[in-house]
Order: sequence, then C-alpha cells, then structure tokens
Amino acid sequence: MEAATWRRRIGVRLTVTLTLAVAVLSIATGISSIGFTAASAQSLFGGQIPQWAKETAGFTGTLTGFLMLASALGMRRGLRLSWYSTVLLLPLTAAQGLVQSSPYSLPLVVLSAAALPVVVVGRRRFDREVDFTTTQLAAMAALVGVLVYGTAGTYALADQFNGVNTLLDAFYYTLVTASTVGYGDAAPATQTARLFGLTVVVLGATTFAVALASLLGPAIEARLATALGRMTESQLELLEDHVVVLGYGDLTEPILTELDEQVEFVVVTPDQQRATELSDRGYKVLKADPSDEDPLRRVGIEEARAVVAATNNDAEDALAVLTASQLNPDVRIVAAATDRENVVKLKRAGADTVISPATIGGHLLVRSALGSDGMESVAEKLAGESANR
Repeated sequence: MEAATWRRRIGVRLTVTLTLAVAVLSIATGISSIGFTAASAQSLFGGQIPQWAKETAGFTGTLTGFLMLASALGMRRGLRLSWYSTVLLLPLTAAQGLVQSSPYSLPLVVLSAAALPVVVVGRRRFDREVDFTTTQLAAMAALVGVLVYGTAGTYALADQFNGVNTLLDAFYYTLVTASTVGYGDAAPATQTARLFGLTVVVLGATTFAVALASLLGPAIEARLATALGRMTESQLELLEDHVVVLGYGDLTEPILTELDEQVEFVVVTPDQQRATELSDRGYKVLKADPSDEDPLRRVGIEEARAVVAATNNDAEDALAVLTASQLNPDVRIVAAATDRENVVKLKRAGADTVISPATIGGHLLVRSALGSDGMESVAEKLAGESANR
C-alpha cells in the first residue's frame, strides 16, 4: 500500500512539474516573440510564416502559459477539470511554438510533445471534482451574457461607433468598457450608441464585481479558515450522512484514523491549537464548544449518521452527548467512558452505546494471561499490531 502511494505521488509530481515547465516556457517564448520577432533574422521555416501570425502566436502563447500555470496548480490538488484543460492546452502550446518560428520556441514544442503522453497516462491520478455553487454558476453565466450582449449590440450599431468595424472590434469595445478601462480608441458617436454604452458600463462593472467576489471570495475564505482551523460555510453545507466527533483527546486520535478510512466526519473542538493541527492534516474541523447547540447545527447534526464522544473528560462528553441527543434524538451516539462508574451517566445523557476502554483492556489482559484461545489475536487486532505486521 505504501509503495502504491509513493508511486502515485511521484507520478503526480512528475506530471505537475512538466506542466509547470511548459507554462514557464510558453510565457517566456511568447514574450520574446512579441519583443524580438521583427528583429530576428532566424526562422524555423525560412520566413514563410507571416509576421502578424508570429506576433499573434506570441501574445496568445503568453496567455496560454498563464492558463497552463493555473492548470498545473489545479492538478497539484488532484482536480480532474485541470487535467482536461492541460490535455487541451498542451497541443495548443506546441502549435503556438511552431507558429512563432524562432529557435527560442523549439524547446517549447519539444517539451509540450513530451509532456502530453505523460499527462494522458496519469489520468487516474486526478479524480477530484470541482463543485461550483449556484451563485458561482449564475455569476459566470451573467458575465458571459453581458459580454455577448455588449458584443452583439456594438456590432449591430457599428456604424454609430468610431473605431468599430469588425466583430473583434465590438468585443474589444465591450471588454474595455465593461471592465471600466476605457482606452477611448473605440467610442460611441451618436446618442443611441452612448445610451447603449451606458448599459454596457453598468451591467459589465456590476457583473465583473459579482463574478470576482463569488469566484475568488470562497478561495480567500478557505485559506483564512484553514489558517485558523475553521471550516467555511460552503464546506459545512455539503456535510451529509457523516459522523460528528465531539471534542478531541487522547482517546480520539485512533478513532479519527479509523474513520478516515471509511466515512466522512467532522470534529468539533474548542481547542484552537488542536483545531489548527487537525485542519493541517486535512481533517474537517470546527473550532467551537461541542456542548453548544449552534455549532452542532452548523456541522449538520440533523443529517449525521452517528455521533462519537471520546475525550478524557467524561463530564464534558456527557454535556456534549446530551446536546446532540436533544437536537437529533434518532442519531446513534457512541461514547467512551474514562472512568467505569460514568458509563451509566453517559447512557442517561443520551448515548446509545458506552464503551469503557479500561474495562475492555483489563478483560483482555486477564483472558490473555489465563491463556484463553483466540484472545491474543483479538488483543493484537485491537492494538493495531496485526496491521503493522
């Protein structure tokens, strides 16, 4: 298992490294083509490619390089969407390198061609899906709609604009107007065109602001939440049929290891340091008091399949169990009692099953000491020794 995980990591790292290298080369060759194509006498095809095509491939190659950079970062997170974009962009970077037709673009063509089969073979390693919220989808649709509206309207009114003759000119005017850049080289010449331009400004500026907030806002929020050991609201809303772990203590660690292999879970703990550590390890965690009603509602106690309370403090566990049982009487609650005399108290608080590690350990030790058949293998399994072997 460890060997397979090691090979997977090496494969992902190689794929991401090659994609990053192609991205950097695409940006570098694109910039060099924009600045030095006209002055360069050398050409891979003997000057047969028009100058305008080389210049176009130069600045589009730079843009493609930045897109490749974003794809590489997405593949580092294992996103399937980033894998698809990389497969589409690699042939494009190779083609742009050929069109640029300079000795500087030759390494880009070779590396793009070499990276493509590596990325295709590693498809199974990138299986994480991207879940866009309804707000994000609506914002992207609105942004595309405004650009289409502005481009179509400007092109239809082309005779009432100065500097607008083609569909590309119409899109250019829409983009610089909606983004509030406004270079002034394309401008309305009639009252009707000015009124139309006002609608593009208002709709475009609003849509750009909403789109940026909806797309970048969750990423910033997730970064801050991770640093502080908290879950974002969008992550909390996605919890369903999961296990809620109330508190964190010495007894909780092996429980998390077991749960991590079988079911989705979330930990509720008031300890900031513990919350940050668990979040850094990739666990879902909410920094809050597990005996309060509001945090349990936020982690979806109503949709949870089970609740686990196993810290070193039976009193705090009892309060947390009592709160959980009141919010969701149908959920199965399992608790661990540090002191055997607290087993009954935890059951009265609402736990369906209460396990005393001390009682179980003592029972196993005595049975093993007396040589009972099968007890040694049971003890090894509970201690994790069989797995280590």
